[in-house]
Amino acid sequence: METTKKATAKKPAKKAGAGKGNTRLERYFEDALKDIYWAEKHLTRALPKMKKAATTEDLKSAIEEHLEQTREHVARLEQVFEIINKTARAKKCEAMDGLTKEGESIIEETDDNSLTRDVGIIMAAQKVEHYEIATYGGLVSLAEVIGLTEAASILSQTLEEEKETDVRLTEIAENHINWAAEQEDEQVDA
Repeated sequence: METTKKATAKKPAKKAGAGKGNTRLERYFEDALKDIYWAEKHLTRALPKMKKAATTEDLKSAIEEHLEQTREHVARLEQVFEIINKTARAKKCEAMDGLTKEGESIIEETDDNSLTRDVGIIMAAQKVEHYEIATYGGLVSLAEVIGLTEAASILSQTLEEEKETDVRLTEIAENHINWAAEQEDEQVDA
């Protein structure tokens, strides 16, 4: 019986301790760090506006908690920059800029103190979380490939917190706010 071998992509051996910043991938990693660094710093200014606009204490509390985490995320990114021997610099993140502008427009387009506004804030916040989850997931993977084990560990911690925030927002929406918003009377301007 003849056995045919399928062509399989071999996973290359892990590089240990690379991170010298001299490959295209390492430069891309640094550029992605600058991007998410800007995004996290930008969020420290955007989240208080979302908290102020929120109606329910549950949502305000979740936003406040995430604001504190976001400040820690900024500090962790600064640690990663130190690990790669680079100065922590931000590069405008067009994606985060757009997501926060969308969040601001949701606030402007919904009624004050309405649960519908909270629904919109949650959806806007989850779009931000999903962007961060994708970014940190990619950064963890790249750090591992480059051989930056300590950086990967730091970034993994942030990734897990972003996932937890997303779950918490889903729970707040599904356990109360979405259903209550459905019961709100529509305010029609005459």
